[in-house]
Amino acid sequence: MIFLFILTALVVAIIGLRITPVKNWQTLIFSLFFDTIYTFIGSLTVARFIFQQRQLFSTPFTFSLYGGKVVLLTFVVGGLLLWIKQLVMQHFPQNNPKNKRGLRSLLTIFFILGSILGIGSFWFIHFFGKLTPEQFIFNFNSPVTGTADGVTQAIIDTPVLGALALILIFLIILWYPTYSRVSWRVISAITLGIFLGGTAYSVHELQLIQVYHAYFDNSTYVETNYVDPKKTALAFPEKKRNFIHLYLESYENSYFDKVSGGYMTDDLMPDLKKLSAEGIHFSQNESFGGPYQTYGSSWSVASMINMNAGLPLKIPMNGNSYGKSGQFLPGATTLGDILHDEGYEQTVMFGADADFGGLTSFFSTHGDFKIFDLKYARKTGLIPKDYKVWWGYEDKKLYEYAKDELTRLAATNKPFHFAMENADTHFPDGYLEPGAPTPYDSQYANVILHSQKEIVQLVRWIQEQPFYENTTILLTGDHLSMDKKFFKDFDKNYHRTTFNLVLNPDFKNKHIQATNRTFAPFDYFPTILSSLGVTIPEHRLGLGTDLSSNVPTLLERDGVEHFDEQLSQNSQFYNQAFVSEKNAK
Repeated sequence: MIFLFILTALVVAIIGLRITPVKNWQTLIFSLFFDTIYTFIGSLTVARFIFQQRQLFSTPFTFSLYGGKVVLLTFVVGGLLLWIKQLVMQHFPQNNPKNKRGLRSLLTIFFILGSILGIGSFWFIHFFGKLTPEQFIFNFNSPVTGTADGVTQAIIDTPVLGALALILIFLIILWYPTYSRVSWRVISAITLGIFLGGTAYSVHELQLIQVYHAYFDNSTYVETNYVDPKKTALAFPEKKRNFIHLYLESYENSYFDKVSGGYMTDDLMPDLKKLSAEGIHFSQNESFGGPYQTYGSSWSVASMINMNAGLPLKIPMNGNSYGKSGQFLPGATTLGDILHDEGYEQTVMFGADADFGGLTSFFSTHGDFKIFDLKYARKTGLIPKDYKVWWGYEDKKLYEYAKDELTRLAATNKPFHFAMENADTHFPDGYLEPGAPTPYDSQYANVILHSQKEIVQLVRWIQEQPFYENTTILLTGDHLSMDKKFFKDFDKNYHRTTFNLVLNPDFKNKHIQATNRTFAPFDYFPTILSSLGVTIPEHRLGLGTDLSSNVPTLLERDGVEHFDEQLSQNSQFYNQAFVSEKNAK
């Protein structure tokens, strides 16, 4: 449909040339181009913000009633803009004097930069919530395929179009009339205010000062506290246990009722609570709790790196972009590397495209995983080649494919490692499966209730299989939910944590302190190995500490604030030891 907007805007611009003839072909091209752009942006703005039409850029072109409305709207908006242009030119005949072109150009640049920074940052914060700077930059330095339907569209429909509309109005005001000296001072002051205000707001909200420190400061904290798995004598049991890791998208303990440490009046995870009574869950308090969301762990890819490598995911330095070159932290030794060397068969499964965030590169170069994602499902004919629901294919299909893959892995007669991440609970609002119960007004609440029931059903199926006796299952929320609307009325003093549960572990320590622990996602790294019956000297690996041991974690020893402060700074050791492609295998 965007083609129809452009075509109609061009027709309006041609009509404008007939109304106001031009003297030479240079002026003709200039007028034709800018009148088309003005009409195009103006009509899109009216459609989006006045008539509340969304997904304008993805609606297919059709000769329909909707198409006729697009043509009519564009003609009306274009005609109005041409009429305003005529009035301005009549009242201000000395249009665009040469001695002011330099000032106009400078003001235009300032206004565009201020508008983009201000509007873009405002939309970003209100759509995604308070994301950390390393997450923001990471996604700019990594593959961006595999996002959910509507996310890219939302960016174009709101901040991009809003900024373009504001810039359009400013350009019309700035470039047509001839102003007095006082007027120029007022316009310059307003423009400078927008530039400085937009810049200051962006720096504050996107925490760009922290980004500066991440690039130019240096901390030796990682180097001092990192325990290299390559130099650690890990002792596996004679009969190696299978490991299943279920990453639960945005699963928080806040979804439990208040009596259980959550924030809900009605428990949104009753099935998961019942399942939790059969295993061990680590908490920072006496009820349901979890790890602190530390630096470099607050989004899906980062949390997986924390749990698999015992490391935070820091901003790539020296131009290195995670995953784009086929290498992802080539110098790190991960859980996948360790289990691969011990003869494990490994599969990681996503309903989305694993290229997003460089996950294909990470799992293929750290353990030679079979990657079962959207591309794989299309390639093998499980779904049509053009199938796309939510992030790829929905969780209902994911769980059925998981059962088939687990059955295949068990039949190899090798110890296996199966990892999977669901996605229906991803923001915004989650994906509500057709036919799912809707007892609540909030779609996200309904999604959570249904999702936890389905994941427990999958776990119950696993428990019925012959291989379960020798299998450890770990369920972890990957990070705190980013669904800002759902949490807008939460008490800011309430401490949100991600869910965790270990089922059927083989911990050596039978007197585990699971409550009142201060820990981070990277502490899962040695804890996973310990749950498989692996003996870890000194109970530490990477930056993590085995939570089944009595050894204090780094957060218990140093405090959360000190840890985050140190990790937010640049680490030359991290860059050279883990990021540098000189370490590529």
